[in-house]
Amino acid sequence: MKTPALILSLFLLINLTVSCQSKNKETKTETNKETGKDKEVIVAEFGKILDSLKVKGSILIYDLNKKTYYSNDFAWGKEGHIPASTFKIPNSIIALETGVVKSDSTVFKWNGEKRWMKAWEQDLTLKQAFRVSCVPCYQEIARKVGVKRMKAYLKKLDYNTMVFDTLTIDNFWLEGKSRISQFQQIDFLKRLYLSELPISKRTESIMKDIMEVEKTNDYVLRGKTGLSNTNEIKNGWFVGYLENKNGVYFFATNIEPSKETNQDDFIAIRLNATKAALKNLQKR
Repeated sequence: MKTPALILSLFLLINLTVSCQSKNKETKTETNKETGKDKEVIVAEFGKILDSLKVKGSILIYDLNKKTYYSNDFAWGKEGHIPASTFKIPNSIIALETGVVKSDSTVFKWNGEKRWMKAWEQDLTLKQAFRVSCVPCYQEIARKVGVKRMKAYLKKLDYNTMVFDTLTIDNFWLEGKSRISQFQQIDFLKRLYLSELPISKRTESIMKDIMEVEKTNDYVLRGKTGLSNTNEIKNGWFVGYLENKNGVYFFATNIEPSKETNQDDFIAIRLNATKAALKNLQKR
């Protein structure tokens, strides 16, 4: 039979252990706050949005104020994909910084040849070329920048996952081994928004202007789409950020079609899925 003294000792020991564990847990939480590590929150509704549109993939959104990432699939968000026309963001920055393009009103002359899109079959300013995603215009930029300067500027911008040489200087973002993840896309966009890229204020201002997709009394949406086709598998991007009264939300949506996807709708789905996710997040 245990004596009262022994029972009291065991009671005190248990209380001391629980107290220490509780303090350690609080310390860990406080340490996480001090390090400012971004949180990751699964949002099942994002997956439902993609399911309703009959595509698969990931919507990744970062709330700057809350320092929190939201997604339906963080594993997908960390995988690398060909940047496709989202590369027109750093390509435009490099064009302006090197002087290859003088301003957003610099004109790219159409040579009269038939192009993949009717909207490309005309003279286009940089601003127009960006917004209609004119591939031949940006291939011209890449060739003029050249391999050496392109690599130097991408290193400077910490956009280091592109793979190219003299033979692929004008298509490495469309095919080949170049890859970028959704997390990397958002990191780059954050640095652009926060003026943390080593570029001039003039270039930064031009970029924010040409990236504008929509502007209302309630919000401003900036971004760039991208579309690639590797081994007959389409991969679609929409990256950018939304500013409204609640804060700034960076996004990178990456999707692929399923067997049920209406291929004619696939291009529009990137934008629609992202907007639906942003709207959903505002209700949280």
